[in-house]
Amino acid sequence: MNKDIMGLNPQLVWKHFYALTQIPRPSGHEEASAQYVMDFAKEHGLEAFRDEVGNVIVRKPATSGMENRKGVVLQGHLDMVPQKNSDKAHDFEKDPIEAYIDGEWVTANGTTLGADNGMGLAASLAVLESKDIAHGPIEVLMTIDEETGMTGAFGLKGGVLKGDILLNLDSEDEGELYVGCAGGTNANVKFEYKEEAAPAGMVGYDLEIRGLKGGHSGMEIILQRGNSNKLMFRFLYEVMDMDVRVSSVDGGSLRNAIPRECFVKVAVPSAKAAGFEAKVKEFEATFLSELALVDENLTFKAIKCDAPTKVMDADVQKKLTYAIYACPNGVARMSDSMVGLVETSNNLARVEVKGGEGKVLCLLRSSVDSAKLDLENQIASVFKLAGFEVWMDGQYPGWKPNLNSPILTTMQEVYQKMYGKVPTIKAIHAGLECGLLGGVYPNWDMISFGPTIRYPHSPDEKVKIDTVEKFWNFLVETLKNVPVK
Repeated sequence: MNKDIMGLNPQLVWKHFYALTQIPRPSGHEEASAQYVMDFAKEHGLEAFRDEVGNVIVRKPATSGMENRKGVVLQGHLDMVPQKNSDKAHDFEKDPIEAYIDGEWVTANGTTLGADNGMGLAASLAVLESKDIAHGPIEVLMTIDEETGMTGAFGLKGGVLKGDILLNLDSEDEGELYVGCAGGTNANVKFEYKEEAAPAGMVGYDLEIRGLKGGHSGMEIILQRGNSNKLMFRFLYEVMDMDVRVSSVDGGSLRNAIPRECFVKVAVPSAKAAGFEAKVKEFEATFLSELALVDENLTFKAIKCDAPTKVMDADVQKKLTYAIYACPNGVARMSDSMVGLVETSNNLARVEVKGGEGKVLCLLRSSVDSAKLDLENQIASVFKLAGFEVWMDGQYPGWKPNLNSPILTTMQEVYQKMYGKVPTIKAIHAGLECGLLGGVYPNWDMISFGPTIRYPHSPDEKVKIDTVEKFWNFLVETLKNVPVK
């Protein structure tokens, strides 16, 4: 493991990126990273302030001879997704990320890396610090809480920013320019149940699904990876006739992360314990066979433990099992207008059952509003049939592509001159803040781009070292070639 990240090129970018890995910044806890930016701006004599909701805005004047160029807003988010392997001891609110160089990549030890969107922040800070880049007026907008609620984007007021062009630095494939994104909705399910005394003569088991890759619930939903919640309840459906009783469920974590693990405590009649254990082994083999090419490290185990004293009401348990098993998950429809783009999907992200209460959390995405509404209604119907409370919130709009964008034309020409090929134009099945920000500033000409990042929102997250330099050089040349006002 080589931890000399700050020695990589471009050094200004990696310096700031490494500094950000040392600052705990999970969603909802961005104060330290915001203060880092504010202190940086003060040190370099730059105008900086925080708006009403907590976003950080920094301004840098145009360099000599570039005063007549259109103003550019460089945009990213201050927070990161806190995901770790279950055997990793890490407190995302206190501990730094253990980032290191692994061949051609920079990754982290058992946790998310925070390249999403630490790389965008680092590049923005490098532009602000650099003394040898030609550019027009620059504003940097760093939003809060992008990963869990887009709170910063929702709270941004019109009239605060002066720029004409938004460069969102939050995409994850170098050589691609993103011109559109999906909108999203949170689906929420809540229910109560009676805790009953476990029947006599039961054996306790801790059911554990581990080893799934998970990942970003938008960009990587197309990879058809396993969803630990869906797999677990598929199994529970199949063992209903064994009189298995559920005591608790802890499956998945964040809405925007495909669930990698699910833990269920159950009670099984002692006379059926051997058959239950055999069924677990059978299903582990089935899951591995079905997911061999995408989740080869999956494990499904039943670990004997003390029998739980309390279990779910049998009727509610059955309804929950039916509902989770039936709930739509994964890709619902591919786009007809853009090859390879997911149009509509759902991530059944979180299932929690304990102490007489249960909840299910999903994140739906679609670039077609009517299709998103249809999927909302499907999910609501499943859980309403079970008698559970269902509501939708957190809706945010998509970003409609504008293929006649002037900055798109400029960036295509710049990239071709630099690298001898035209960059790929894409839309993304994820909730970039551009959709919200463009609603507040409809005059903005917007593009999203970035270096190559793999497995964001999972402990396998990594950023490809050589693409960071290409991304940086492209950003610098783009700023130099921004059109006049």
